[in-house]
Amino acid sequence: MLRLSIPSVAASSGLLLFTCGMVGQAHADSMSMLIAQKSAQSTTNTFYRYPEVTRQAPTVLPAFLSGSYDNVDSEYLPLLSNAETQSSMAAREVVSTARKMALNERTIIQGGCWDYLNAVFNRAGVLRNTIHKGTYAQGPYASSSEIEAGDWLYYINHGYNGVEHSGLFVGWVDEHAKQALILSYAGENRREPARYRVYDLSNVYQIMRPSV
Repeated sequence: MLRLSIPSVAASSGLLLFTCGMVGQAHADSMSMLIAQKSAQSTTNTFYRYPEVTRQAPTVLPAFLSGSYDNVDSEYLPLLSNAETQSSMAAREVVSTARKMALNERTIIQGGCWDYLNAVFNRAGVLRNTIHKGTYAQGPYASSSEIEAGDWLYYINHGYNGVEHSGLFVGWVDEHAKQALILSYAGENRREPARYRVYDLSNVYQIMRPSV
């Protein structure tokens, strides 16, 4: 059996520890260099760009709609502006006359919805042509494509016990769902001006269109 002297064993152990230390140090140095290289690359070679957000330019309302109103939601003012500026001459007269009466003058008319719109058309100085005529109970009911800004509509008021109602069509909020902005007058001795509200126009049975 081979016996090694204690000095020989000590020398061998010291050499092994020294060698391992050198290898460990070399490995640590290599890892440090790799981390440094990756850090430099991530700093200089990669640039993250945030996706651009498409923002709609704010709608500039005309001067005649500058104000604070309690009978129209401000989000629908652009729709009202479009109806008043992009319609036929007769429709513009009706829509603008109705707007002045409702928002600016807060006109009160004795009577109900029919009386109010009759006053609007008379003040606007326009004629009215019936382009669709049905009945409350049986129709035929108009399609959305038949309706234009400034039309005087008769429809079933699904938001109020399914009664008959009439109002002035301003524009579609959601044509597919038959949701439209309408100027209507409650009357019934409420002493309130007409107001712009969204109505369900699934059952429009009469359309009267302004003409000159």
